[in-house]
Amino acid sequence: MAPQIGVLTVHGMGSQQSDFAEEMIAELKEKMGGNADDVCWEAVYWAPVLSERQEKVWADLSAGHDIDWVKLRKFFLNAFGDAAAYRYVPGKLDSSYYRIHDLVHTGLQSLRSQLGGDAKPLIVIAHSLGSVIMSNYIWDRQHGTDAERYGQTSFERMESLAGIVTFGCNIPLFVLAYEPVECITFPPATLSDGLKAKARWLNFFDSDDILGWPLKALSSSYSAAVTEDREINAGGILTSWNPASHSDYWTDNDFTRPVAEFIGGFV
Repeated sequence: MAPQIGVLTVHGMGSQQSDFAEEMIAELKEKMGGNADDVCWEAVYWAPVLSERQEKVWADLSAGHDIDWVKLRKFFLNAFGDAAAYRYVPGKLDSSYYRIHDLVHTGLQSLRSQLGGDAKPLIVIAHSLGSVIMSNYIWDRQHGTDAERYGQTSFERMESLAGIVTFGCNIPLFVLAYEPVECITFPPATLSDGLKAKARWLNFFDSDDILGWPLKALSSSYSAAVTEDREINAGGILTSWNPASHSDYWTDNDFTRPVAEFIGGFV
């Protein structure tokens, strides 16, 4: 029998590996027990879209110069370089914005195929800049942008989106230029009444994570869409008390336990 729910995972800023979601998925499956068999998973690995250019910039700028704070500089180049490079450029269909969204679309197509069609629910799990990417992607589908490129089926248009899990989310850093601050519509009006009753947007953040923020207070539309801003203590003894916690949500029990319970509620 085909799986009953699809989960799309999206990484955030900084250096990433193609297996970025494997440990988290394994832990979620373990916590879900037998229900995990009803879930299919897809990871969107978009880092290579930007990493080649970042590596070239580093090589060019560091050649011939004795640059200090190498690790910190590389972190800022990779992390904030991602944020700067991911931007919408009207009419530029080969921009990083579209190339990353192409990968999201491919992930959705894969999930749809595994699920056997359009009707089954979708949950998005997005970290850091991945939260911004998915917010933009969903916004574009809800407003009919690039419908021929991305919106051929209801599943690809995110019409069965029943759950959003964001963590280390930095959406607030990207909405400062907008007034009013408008959120995506969640749950979507196209969702069945049964799925609407289960739909949740759970936003996890650690107060020590300077890149992770609550969302509900951004505006009335965010307050309506986001079910809960949940503060947790992510990381271990070396990271839970400082900004390094930004990278440590993935397998932290305070994060994986409620997420596993949430996903399990759909099967």
